[in-house]
Amino acid sequence: MRDCLGPDPDPRRPTLPIPENTCDTHCHVIGPVARFPFTEPRSYTPPESPFESYMALRRTLGIRRSVIVQPGAHGTDNAVTVDAVERLGGEGRGIVVVKPDVTRDEIAALNERGIRGVRLSTVLAGGLGTDHIATMADRIAPFGWQIVLHLKAADELVALAPVIRALPVDVVIDHMARVTGDEGSASKPFATLLELLAGTDHCWTKICSWYRLSGGGAPYADMRAMAEAVMAARLDRVLWGTNWPHPLLFEPPMPNDGDLMQQFLEWAGSEERRQAVLVDNPARLYGFS
Repeated sequence: MRDCLGPDPDPRRPTLPIPENTCDTHCHVIGPVARFPFTEPRSYTPPESPFESYMALRRTLGIRRSVIVQPGAHGTDNAVTVDAVERLGGEGRGIVVVKPDVTRDEIAALNERGIRGVRLSTVLAGGLGTDHIATMADRIAPFGWQIVLHLKAADELVALAPVIRALPVDVVIDHMARVTGDEGSASKPFATLLELLAGTDHCWTKICSWYRLSGGGAPYADMRAMAEAVMAARLDRVLWGTNWPHPLLFEPPMPNDGDLMQQFLEWAGSEERRQAVLVDNPARLYGFS
């Protein structure tokens, strides 16, 4: 179990215009541990990154809406995520990590509190893996929830693709399926991602955490072609997220959140694309009004 770096405490405000009602669809609230203890066992130990610190980031970047994703360090105790979503009110939604035996009543209660999906991960200890994908899809379908897939390796998407195509719920593939810059846009996993986006109406992906996947480091130029390709393939099925406070980043440098947002705004290249990815798509998927 390793200690993570903390986020850059001085995010810069992007210089390009940010659309009204911009939504961060992938962020985490961590701690305070005295109120929300870490789980045992866990894959990493992050510094506390509480709700108030995330709200300061939102103000700096001009974010209006947020989807809080349950962090691995808190396991299946979703109290920290539910608390953050409730404090955000109509501007917040949440994604949780549940146990295999989660009941319909438990899902219904979480739904009432702003939760809109469940995350399956092959990266983190303490939650559900993709072997539960079909069962969980059937269980959450009556609530209109989504499955968020967090894959350890992009190759996993190729094997999962036939199952994903048949699922009765929306599926959000985190971090552009974790295709690395070294693998690139010509790789089979990335081709599979594009096929799922273009060939279905229930598959989505997030342009998020590309700094971790780049083979060349800042300014992460090897990731730009993939970000542009997913927007070209299916603009109405692409989301964006900060991944604040960047858990699982163990070695410096820590990227600046404002610089990352500025980079996405540049990659999007037009007001139409920025409006779709930052506002319209998350409003439709998460029910923001």
